[in-house]
Amino acid sequence: MTIGKGKHPSGQKRDFMQVAREVVEHAIGEKMDGTPLQQEIDKRNLRAVKAGRLGGLKGGKARAKKLSSSQRLEIARKAAEKRWKSER
Repeated sequence: MTIGKGKHPSGQKRDFMQVAREVVEHAIGEKMDGTPLQQEIDKRNLRAVKAGRLGGLKGGKARAKKLSSSQRLEIARKAAEKRWKSER
């Protein structure tokens, strides 16, 4: 959802009140007249989602087991440097 001079997907311009109403409807999970919101359909391949999650769950532990303690220390040191580096 964008606020500004953009167009609504249907081509209509939306003012602040229309955007505010949409935000409230999403927050309460139904339209202002009490009808339920249309559910967005998940178009992802469920098999691929499960495989990706499984790989993600295994990945960090397997990588940590593979690295030596000095390698893990170096990675942590670099991460801390990046995290605390001040570029403001």
